[in-house]
Amino acid sequence: MQTLILKAPAKVNYLLDVIRRRPDGYHELRMIMQRINLCDDISITVTDAPGIKVTCSNNGVPDGPDNIAWKAARIMLDLSGTNMGAMVEITKNIPVAAGLGGGSSDAATVLMGLNQLLKLDLPDQRLMDVGVTLGADVPFFIFKKTALAEGIGDKLSEMPQMPKAWILLVNPGVHVSTAWVYRSLVLTSERVLSTLPEFYGTIKDICSIFSNDLESVTIPAYPVIAEIKQQMIDLGAACSMMSGSGSTVFGVFDNSDKAFFAAKEMSIKADWFVKVVETL
Repeated sequence: MQTLILKAPAKVNYLLDVIRRRPDGYHELRMIMQRINLCDDISITVTDAPGIKVTCSNNGVPDGPDNIAWKAARIMLDLSGTNMGAMVEITKNIPVAAGLGGGSSDAATVLMGLNQLLKLDLPDQRLMDVGVTLGADVPFFIFKKTALAEGIGDKLSEMPQMPKAWILLVNPGVHVSTAWVYRSLVLTSERVLSTLPEFYGTIKDICSIFSNDLESVTIPAYPVIAEIKQQMIDLGAACSMMSGSGSTVFGVFDNSDKAFFAAKEMSIKADWFVKVVETL
C-alpha cells in the first residue's frame, strides 16, 4: 500500500461579489481568494482491495458518500480504470461550515494526491474541471495561487502579487449553511462591478477591495459576526470581514505583534475559535 500525507490549506475571501442568479440555480460570482497556512492534515492510501473508506477527526463530518473527499476519491478511482480502493484519513484543523473552504480544500487535496498515487498524470486543468463538479471552491485549491475566481468559481486567473499579511481568524462556533445563505440572498438586479486595482503594494490596497455580498444575509441572522468585526477593528486590524458564507470573521494586520495581541484579547472575551495565521 502506498500512502501520501498532505496539507489542505484554508482560504479567506478578500472579495465576494454575487452578480446574478443563473437559470440553472447557481450564482455568477466574482471572488478574490487567498490561501492561508491553517491546514487540515490528509492521509491518502491506495489499497489493493476495492472500496473507499473516509475517516475524520471531527464527528460532525460525514464519513461516507456524503463526504466531498469520498466523492473526490470515487472520481479518481473511476478514472484509473482499476479495481483499487482508497483510505482517506482527515485530521480537521479548519473549522467546519465556517466559510474557510475546508471541505473543498480536502477534496482538492484528495484529487491531487490520488492523481499522484494512481500515476494518472492528469494536468491541473483537468483536475480543476473535475473539481468544479464537486464544489465551486475546489478548483481554486488546485490552482494554488491567489486568484480572481469568476463564473461559478471555475474561471480562475492569477492575481497580482499581494503583500504578506497576518490574518486573525475568529469563529464563534456558529455553523452556517452555504446553501441557505445563497437561497436567502435577495438580488434586485445584476451587479455593476467596481474596477479592481492592478497593483497591491500595501495592506491598505488589500483593504480597498474588501467586500462580501453574503454578509447581508448572514449578519442579520447572526449579529455576533458584526460584533466580532468591530472588535477586530478596535484592536488594530486594518480591515475586517466575514469570509465566504461565514461564520468566520477575519482581520488583516500588517505585523504579527498586533495580530497576536488582538488574538489574546479576543480569546478572553468568549469561548471562540481564535487563530493567527499567515497568507500563503
